[in-house]
Amino acid sequence: MGEFLQLTLPFVAALGAGLLSFIVVHARMQVVIARGRQDLIEARAVLAQQRQTAEEKIKAAGAEARRKALDEFLADVRVEERHYVREISSPAGSRKCLVLQERIYFRNIPLCDWIERELPVEQKRAERIERLQEGTNSRGRKLLR
Repeated sequence: MGEFLQLTLPFVAALGAGLLSFIVVHARMQVVIARGRQDLIEARAVLAQQRQTAEEKIKAAGAEARRKALDEFLADVRVEERHYVREISSPAGSRKCLVLQERIYFRNIPLCDWIERELPVEQKRAERIERLQEGTNSRGRKLLR
């Protein structure tokens, strides 16, 4: 029996040492895998945050570009106005009205025809408007331009 013990004892010791080293290596491997997973989770969180930041920057840049394009377009749109006094004769009498005309331009291109509005004017106001168009005030003096 002593010989059997002497022959099997080294194998049992080697098997125990191998099992012990397997357990230690397996535990170390689990620690390394856990750290790797943690690093991967952190990297994914950083990437998600960068993606969200990039999307917000892209949206902001698009909104800024649209706003700038609209501002440039509106800078090229203008309204030209002109006005004059029109006297309308009828059998009941004549009356005066102020005619306002407007036209919308894009750069130098008219976008529509003249839009005309007639505003009825009282006699006293009509005289004042005529004087203003002539360039004189109510006392008959020339207005400085």
